[in-house]
Amino acid sequence: MSSVSASSCLNKGLRHHYLALPQGNLCQVTYVWIDGSGEGLRNKTRTLECEPQSIDDIPEWNFDGSSTGQSEGSNSDMFLIPVCMFRDPFTLDPNKLVLCEVLKYNRQPANSNHRHNCKKVMDQVKEHHPWFGMEQEYTLLGMDGRPFAWPLNGFPAPQGPYYCGVGADKAFGRDIVECHYKACIYAGVKICGTNAEVMPSQWEFQVGPCEGIEMGDHLWMARFLLHRVCEEFGVMATFDPKPMEGDWNGAGCHTNVSTEATRAENGIEHIHTAIKKLGKRHSQHICVYDPHGGEDNKRRLTGRHETSSIYKFSSEVAHRGTSVRIPRQVGQDRCGYFEDRRPAANCDPYAVTSAIARTCLLEEAEDTDDIQQPGDITELE
Repeated sequence: MSSVSASSCLNKGLRHHYLALPQGNLCQVTYVWIDGSGEGLRNKTRTLECEPQSIDDIPEWNFDGSSTGQSEGSNSDMFLIPVCMFRDPFTLDPNKLVLCEVLKYNRQPANSNHRHNCKKVMDQVKEHHPWFGMEQEYTLLGMDGRPFAWPLNGFPAPQGPYYCGVGADKAFGRDIVECHYKACIYAGVKICGTNAEVMPSQWEFQVGPCEGIEMGDHLWMARFLLHRVCEEFGVMATFDPKPMEGDWNGAGCHTNVSTEATRAENGIEHIHTAIKKLGKRHSQHICVYDPHGGEDNKRRLTGRHETSSIYKFSSEVAHRGTSVRIPRQVGQDRCGYFEDRRPAANCDPYAVTSAIARTCLLEEAEDTDDIQQPGDITELE
């Protein structure tokens, strides 16, 4: 099997010719949504008669849910509800990308629509002004399913020189990373950085700070842009939390959290309170920190490779082997944010941020089990 896709080998010069053709006052709007897997993204495009100035100018649409794992064929129409608009870095201005919520035929949220409940939670805690930043790790793969640029019949040199590495023997796929970065900036995604990760062909980008529901919106669009950029280069991006077994790092989505109180003078006391609450609900959070109730994180959170154990909650200053880390600078300043290192790379950011907000900021979080999904951490042992 070829390491790159056939479509990436098409004549891009011809493509650029047609993309440069004028389109008058018409506007192409690409609707993007999360499919029934809770991990995959789908999209389709329609023409509007003029450029939308806000999300309110974009009409609802529909799609065949039976082809995306979201409905039965006998009642397959699903609603696309526009919620967040971005510029389109592929077809350029005035064209738009629009992230959508998915509703079923009865206008109830689809099973994979975690945004709906997340928005309710964020509205409840908005006076706390919760800020989030998520560090999205991912691995580039060739079309053969092997990490991009890895030897066909072997393995690269052990981990060590690849983290933030420079050089053709250390950094694999930088063109993709830099193009994705620029695409995010053009689109209006709040991307704030990127770096090569510990495993070769593994990278990370960071999105944030974002307040409330904005975190999930911007991370999902950043993921969509990554998949589209990879499509252009003929490779794939995977958010699998442990793409390679053995002595290789997994992939997480470390989530940085702060509130108005933690950012204020002596906010460290509020950070300690939040961490204590998180510790009491460790098993419930593990169940929502990957799409499969903790099964994906079971492969990753082993206590090795800069992770904590999935079975035990821990926290410490500057320790990357804990469940929750307080950065060294925050410990010195006695205010700022904390980092929840448990979410897997393939987590749903809406599920993660709403769980953290509920546990840390809502009084009833101590007694409710609303954030828990099927499965329990004890079943993972």
